[in-house]
Amino acid sequence: MIWGHLQVLAALTIVPAAFQIVGPKSGPVNYYSVVAENGVTFVRSRYTPGLKTAVVGWQTPDADRRRVKRVRWTWRAQALPKNGDECVADRADSAAVVYVSFKRGLRYYTLKYVWSAVGKVGAICDRKRNPFVAQDTIVLESGGPTGVWKSVDLDLAAEYRAHFEGGDATAEVPDFIGIGLMSDGDQTNSDSSADFGAFTLTR
Repeated sequence: MIWGHLQVLAALTIVPAAFQIVGPKSGPVNYYSVVAENGVTFVRSRYTPGLKTAVVGWQTPDADRRRVKRVRWTWRAQALPKNGDECVADRADSAAVVYVSFKRGLRYYTLKYVWSAVGKVGAICDRKRNPFVAQDTIVLESGGPTGVWKSVDLDLAAEYRAHFEGGDATAEVPDFIGIGLMSDGDQTNSDSSADFGAFTLTR
């Protein structure tokens, strides 16, 4: 992992090899690998039917959890789960998922950004709210073309406030605790695959 505390450097880059399987949330097969292409390395997910869903993750160093302001990444879909739609309960599979998570006390706040097969871009669905978990799913990309890199740049505080504080610009933002990656096709029983480029966090 290449990183420097944000009090010293303005940016922190998470190299692909830093993402590790999230044990309690994942099945026994790790279908993620680090791939090199034209001098660039990235995480490749290759879900095939019959596997249990697996997630890989990266945890923010303790000293930086209050300093991170933005996250940028690149991604590309390689195989879209057949008719996958995160807003339909029995078809909620995604070619690519990026979780960004915050924590205050015992409660986790997670924004699940997805590359959907057929979902509507901009849709927000599968809202969860209980004393320990708050989560929204947001469709950032949908459909093809596959094999084409796209870029994402998020203002973490603005995203958190929009989803969990009703847009209150003065609301306190909890610690930013990490990032998760996933592809899944278990509900549609279909192949699902994507590539995730390097992630950059800035203050």
